[in-house]
Amino acid sequence: MSYSTADSLPRVTLDDVRGAQKMLTGVARTTAMEGSRYLSQLVGAPVHFKCENLQRTGSFKLRGAYVRIAGLLPEERAAGVVAASAGNHAQGVALASSLLGVRSTVFMPTGAPLPKVAATRDYGAEVRLHGQVVDETLAAAQEYAAETGAVFIHPFDHPDIIAGQGTVGLEILEQCPEVRTIVVGIGGGGLAAGIAVAVKALRPDVRIIGVQAAGAAAYPLSLAAGRPVSIDNPSTMADGIKVGRPGDVPFRIVEELVDEVRTVSESHLSSALLLCLERAKLVVEPAGASPVAALLSEPGTFEGPVVALLSGGNVDPLLMQRILRHGMAASGRYLAVTLRLTDRPGALATLLGVLSVADANVLDVSHVRTDPRLGLTEVEVELHLETKGPEHCAEVGRALREAGYTVID
Repeated sequence: MSYSTADSLPRVTLDDVRGAQKMLTGVARTTAMEGSRYLSQLVGAPVHFKCENLQRTGSFKLRGAYVRIAGLLPEERAAGVVAASAGNHAQGVALASSLLGVRSTVFMPTGAPLPKVAATRDYGAEVRLHGQVVDETLAAAQEYAAETGAVFIHPFDHPDIIAGQGTVGLEILEQCPEVRTIVVGIGGGGLAAGIAVAVKALRPDVRIIGVQAAGAAAYPLSLAAGRPVSIDNPSTMADGIKVGRPGDVPFRIVEELVDEVRTVSESHLSSALLLCLERAKLVVEPAGASPVAALLSEPGTFEGPVVALLSGGNVDPLLMQRILRHGMAASGRYLAVTLRLTDRPGALATLLGVLSVADANVLDVSHVRTDPRLGLTEVEVELHLETKGPEHCAEVGRALREAGYTVID
């Protein structure tokens, strides 16, 4: 790696990314590029998915982790490596270490989803559960590195990591040479920085747009300040991009080469995940669906052909269930209503009959009689309904009002 005289931070070059691509031959898959008819119609230009959710370990993270660990000196390899992660980076480091014959220890939060913990162990790492949030886990991993001499493998703030992630950009140019816009999720910035280095060196005309969750958007503030800025308590369902501060090395690259960073809402994230599952038959985690969320949010603002990078597919099944309900609600296909009825025999059956005529599918019914807010002859009913879209939701509401019911919320 070469170094910048301006700020002494390491610079990542196209040659570094090409070297990483050679190193990853036979290790990382060249993942598929799939067209999206629905999004192409919405955007008004061809839209393709770069499916890193189908990469080994279920995300792009293997690329950077392998390049970083493969570049260690023999004495560093002998000391082993340590990482901290809630999921994707953990699995990438675990598999890369196993492939290279290096001992790995991975610290994960105590509340990390069990499938991710099990997968990290299955890939060969020793897993240690510590802390409630990633910051606590990260501190424990760095303390372990200081005590044992193990090499700490940062998830994004290292030039080798960035070069490895940049190989995704080379693949995009090979698979879609006519691309005009690449949309990529941003957490710490390693993936976006690597792609920007590779793509801008070969195709400076290609526009690169980064995407952050609105509740964890450190990059817009940092770019405005001209330096990495921390945000307190980032909050989003997209844990893969839930990072409170950009990395120093990727920030300088993103600042120089990424054309724009946008934010997306939680509703658009859940709708994007639902779209990937239903329309493309692809399981994608919220962070991986963030580029799709950006396309849904402002479809008319992208020059095509567009490549949306689906960066990962590791999502806990229980979280997936909650997100899908959220996505259905955001798209007008899931309706929750609360009503008060007179507590008499047949009242609930009459209500369900109205919903049946309105063709609303009842998913769940909560029937409350004992609540101090209710009168002696009242009962409160909360209904979760599956509907066919916003127009059908409105029709169901009209049917309830016409039948004499008052919707509380």
